[in-house]
Amino acid sequence: MQVTEIVNEGLKREFAILVPRADLEAKVDGKLAEIKDKVQLKGFRPGKVPMAHMKKTYGKSVMGEIVDETINEATQSAVAERNLRPAQPPKVELTAKAEDLLAGKTDLTFNVTVDVMPEFTPVDPATLKLVRLTADVPDDDIEKAIARMADQQRTFTSKEEGAAASTGDQLKIDFEGTIDGVPFDGGKAEDFAIVLGSGMFIPGFEDQLVGATAGQKLDVNVSFPDNYTSPDLAGKAAMFAVNVKDVLGADAVTIDDSFAAKLGIESLDKLKDLIRDQMGADYTRASRTHIKRHLLDALDKAHSFELPQGMVEAEFDAIWKAVLGELERESKTFEDEGKTEDELKDEYKKIAERRVRLGLVLAEIGRLNSLDLTQDELGRAVAAEARKYPGQEQQVFEFYQKNPQALAQIRAPLYEDKVVDFIVAMAEVSEQKVTREELFKDPEGEEAA
Repeated sequence: MQVTEIVNEGLKREFAILVPRADLEAKVDGKLAEIKDKVQLKGFRPGKVPMAHMKKTYGKSVMGEIVDETINEATQSAVAERNLRPAQPPKVELTAKAEDLLAGKTDLTFNVTVDVMPEFTPVDPATLKLVRLTADVPDDDIEKAIARMADQQRTFTSKEEGAAASTGDQLKIDFEGTIDGVPFDGGKAEDFAIVLGSGMFIPGFEDQLVGATAGQKLDVNVSFPDNYTSPDLAGKAAMFAVNVKDVLGADAVTIDDSFAAKLGIESLDKLKDLIRDQMGADYTRASRTHIKRHLLDALDKAHSFELPQGMVEAEFDAIWKAVLGELERESKTFEDEGKTEDELKDEYKKIAERRVRLGLVLAEIGRLNSLDLTQDELGRAVAAEARKYPGQEQQVFEFYQKNPQALAQIRAPLYEDKVVDFIVAMAEVSEQKVTREELFKDPEGEEAA
């Protein structure tokens, strides 16, 4: 094997690699010899197929396997012998003609391009000063949460004969909807329970039932929203023939220990504690979002080094594809964003550079501190993903077992969070009390503003 360095510029390395045809043929002969006894060809006894006939029948397919294996081995060898740390998987470009190569008529020649990791010393996490935003869970929020639970548990009793329905009452109705006099799928139901003011139906439907009485029949005229989930109905005017069969008023709910007991909780105080803990978990996640963003800003500010351009280009391409997709979905143009295409590209190029720089910094801090994900941590993440697809859990597990790239997409954010948690634990962190609104303010939106 001959390896010639043809590019050495900044972080980019490119090698021209040549593997003699004779070496490939020797490997092909070895592979054919391995499978000779297993091959069954008409007219030949097992193990008695002539090598020439084996080459004629299987030569090209075996050569294809040998070429793939040789490219991988030669690439890894070229990188390892020069003690290079690739920033991403090397890119391979075949320079020999594929048909001649598979036919065994030429040497294997290909170019390998490698973006190497930049040499830099990451900031010492202990020197960083961060602020953790905190907020108390308001008692009012807990009371509102319990009130919502009470509404969900509320029962209803029929009102006296002739009583008019008001907001908050429950109606038992039959209805059938038509568009231009023609019934449509999903527009009919019997003994349907609807609470007026719940927003269960399309806008305007419940409002026209306020004041209705049991036994009354009325026509309700509404229009489906333009963004309605069913395209066949979106934006169209409809008429619903409604038969009000019963009007029921909401029964009073006393929020006390008995109410908590119906929910399986021993007391009202215990219920409040549970709700406070659940809300507290949301507050903790919001707090972490802020401190992570502040940490990333601090790391970005503290580092300046040459970036592997292949990584930047790959990151930009992914971002730009998402941007174009979003513009297409919203039927917008660059002018609608108030910028030219070149201005937007410059903006997102900077974002791509920031992401690559931060990714390299976090990876280096993780490497220097021997941080890695355990199999248990990765397994729990895959299990959490599998639970999103009830009944298909086994297929999800098998998918990730067979697709290293998909598994890497789960691993990357987990590893990033592990390094972030390590840095925060090492840094000097002070706490700042803020309001609930400030805590849940999106730090991304805050910067954009």
